This record gives sequence, C-alpha cells and structure tokens, in this order.
Amino acid sequence: MSKEIVDAIKALEQEKGISADKLMDALADALLSAYKKTPGAAKYARVDLDHETGDFRVFELILPAELEEKLLAEAAEAQEAEEREIDPETGELKELEEPELDPEMIAPYEDQIETRDVTPDDFGRIAAQTAKQVILQRIREAERMMMFEEYQDRVGELITGIIQQSDKRYTLVQLRERVEALLPKSEQVYNERYDHGMRVKAVITDVSDSTKGPAIVVSRRSPELIKSLFELEVPEIADNLVEIVGVAREPGYRSKIAVVSHADGVDPVGACVGPRGSRVRMVVSELRGEKIDIIPHNDEPARFVAKALSPARVREVIVDDEERQATVIVPDDQLSLAIGRDGQNARLAARLTGWRVDIKSETEFSQEEEEEVYEGEEQSDGHCLAVLSNGRRCPNAAIAETSYCGLPAHQALARFNTNQIAVLTPLAEAEVAILADSDADEAQVAEIVGKAEAEFKEAVPADEESEESAAVPEEAEQA
Repeated sequence: MSKEIVDAIKALEQEKGISADKLMDALADALLSAYKKTPGAAKYARVDLDHETGDFRVFELILPAELEEKLLAEAAEAQEAEEREIDPETGELKELEEPELDPEMIAPYEDQIETRDVTPDDFGRIAAQTAKQVILQRIREAERMMMFEEYQDRVGELITGIIQQSDKRYTLVQLRERVEALLPKSEQVYNERYDHGMRVKAVITDVSDSTKGPAIVVSRRSPELIKSLFELEVPEIADNLVEIVGVAREPGYRSKIAVVSHADGVDPVGACVGPRGSRVRMVVSELRGEKIDIIPHNDEPARFVAKALSPARVREVIVDDEERQATVIVPDDQLSLAIGRDGQNARLAARLTGWRVDIKSETEFSQEEEEEVYEGEEQSDGHCLAVLSNGRRCPNAAIAETSYCGLPAHQALARFNTNQIAVLTPLAEAEVAILADSDADEAQVAEIVGKAEAEFKEAVPADEESEESAAVPEEAEQA
C-alpha cells in the first residue's frame, strides 16, 4: 500500500477526529474480505497491516483437523441458538448457512496454528481500491455519529431552519449544510403554510440514529415552542427572574401561560407583555396570529382558576380540594365569554390549572341553591340554607343538627316552607325572636307564621308573571 494512503489517514485523524488506528483496523478487515473473494483464496486467513508504513501481508491459517472440527461445532451451536430469519419473498424460515470461523474464535489457539504467506502478487491494486472505499465509508459514519451526538442533547431546544420541501406527509427543514429535520404532519399547525425557502422556528422533539444520518424530528405544536419563544424575547425569563410554570395550548387558536416572578419588584405579566405589547406581539407573529393569555400564577386554587378564565370576569369560585373541582360563578353577561367558543376558554383553563372547572351564571347558581331538594327534604351541604334578599345563599356555616346559621332571622325560617328571608319582612323583631325560639308557645308561633305567610308572595320567574297577567283580561272578558 502506498505511503500516500497512510498520510491521508493521519490527516483525517487531525481534521475529522477519526482515530487512525480504527481506520487501519477497518482497512485490514476490508483487505481480508477482498482476499477471500479472489480465486483460490485460502479457507482461513488473516491480514497483518503495519500502521506506520502501510505494508501488509496475507497469511493462510492451517488448523489441525481436531481443532477445526471443535470450533465448527461451537459455531454451529451458537448459530442454532439465534433466531432464524424469515425470507421476505417466500415468508418461510431461511435455511441455516454453513458455520464460519471468525478470527476472534481462532485467535486464542494461535500457538496450535501454522501460517503460510499467501499474499497475491497483484493485490496492490485491490488494496488501493479497498482502502479508498473503507476511508470514504468511515468518514461518512464518523460525520453521521458526530451529527447525532451534537443533536441528541438538544431535544427541547428551539431551532431555526429553512423550508426545503413540503407535501401532504411531511415537511423538510434544513438546519444547516447537510443537516435536515423532519416536520411531520402531526406536528404541524393546521392553518400554517410552509412554502419553499421560508424561514421557520420549531422545537426539536426527537433525535434518533439511522443509516442515512441522524433523524431529527421538530414540532410547531409543542407547548415547549411557546416557552422557548418567550425565553428568546423576554430577558427576565432567560435570566430566571421570571418563570413560565405552565402552558396550555390549542395550536393555531389560543394558548394560556402561567408565569411567576422570583425577584421582588418584577411584574411577571408586564415582563412578558413588554413595552406597548412589543414582546408578546413578536411571539404572536411567529405563531401566525395565535392568541396568548398571560396569567399570573397563584398558589391559591380559587384565585388561580379565576385568573385562568381571563378575559372573562369572575364573581366567585367555590373549590373542592378532595375532588380538585372548582365551581365558578360569573355574571350572566360573562357566561359565554368564560366558556369560550366550543368550550375552548374553559378547557384551556382546566388544563392550565389542573382543576376540573364548572362554570355557572349567577342566575343559574341562585336557582340551584333554592331548588336543592333530595327525597323531599332540603339538602344541606354544611352551609346555612337561608336565601338573602339579593337571591344568594347565606355564606355562614349551619349550626349542628340544623339547616341554618345562628342568626335569629335565619333560625326563624325553620317555621316556614320557604328559605327566602323576605318572608320575615312584615314581622317585628320581637316576633322574629319568638319564631327563632324552639321552646316558644305553638299557638303564638302559628299566629305569627300565618300573618307572615298571608303577606308574603314568593318570587316567581318573569315569564310566569307575564302568563298570569295575560290571563286576567281573558277572565274579565268571559265574565
């Protein structure tokens, strides 16, 4: 072999970082394979290659009959232990080939083996051609491995690439020279176009090794994309003064992010919005107009859920810690805004907070509070059942073994068939005190109850009132 090849191998070691010894060993293996393909080649042989000069010799290995028989039996046993492959053309199991002896099996018995130099006279041309093929192959393998090692630690990282090709199945994104990433259909946003030559940002989601090079998969749908874009635009996030603790996203429509500040005097929401909305506007532009709600994180579930339903205004949040469920009461005119189109706003809020969210209007909640009945008896959830004049339930806890709190007016409601506090309006304070006294005279109690009920008209829905008022003229005409 020429000295030029040895010099080329050493130069590759410096430029590509490929070990010269590994290249020489691979070259020796390739020369052995090339020798076995020559006519009249020895059955067992080895190639000795000098790493300094590049000189090589081929030696035939003459094995004693007993040793050859023993090694072949061991190779056959190892071959049978392996699973047999299926022929893709016939669908049948492939026939086992005759076992061969690897140089590694023969190496321990070198002292029992005779050798003979069988280097062909015209093997130099074959050696040069083989060396060229091995070197090119090893260069490709080394570059592929270097690329794989470079990108396997960058999963979750934001990258910028140029669209090279796009079809119904996937889009190819060029990251740099000879490095392309795959943007599958499942990781694309439905309303985005990916035209040739367009620059696009995405997040690396997976890197795997393959024969053609590292297979890099990127995504435009990942919640990590929003995190990375804000980190790029907001210095406070890059410096860990502000942290994005949660992201809920419906790609192409709307996203909600929860932010928290780790430094006094730094407003997390203001930092992400930026002067006149400049920072969040850059993120929205990169996401092709996707709306983003920035929510301040709060350790109190009720406050966090209320903020997460932004831009809707919330009147009250009732949380159930055991079931991790939050009942949200909103003004009647805010109900549709709180739920969002196709339930999108409520769905994102639930995903961001980790709580089940049940949204009700004030009117609906008040009616449910009044109509809570179970097997003919009023159901108590531990709170006072009295309904105040504004239509809402008393927030106080009920006294043990009763359905009302300790207020005399609320205790007096136990004498009536309604929970509305308005029934006590015509009564004097002394009369209310008598009704609240469980030991009061029954005759006196009955007289006061009758007086109150005679003057009390329970509130009815507006549509029922209109029906009743419409029925009066008809009765007058009939009379």
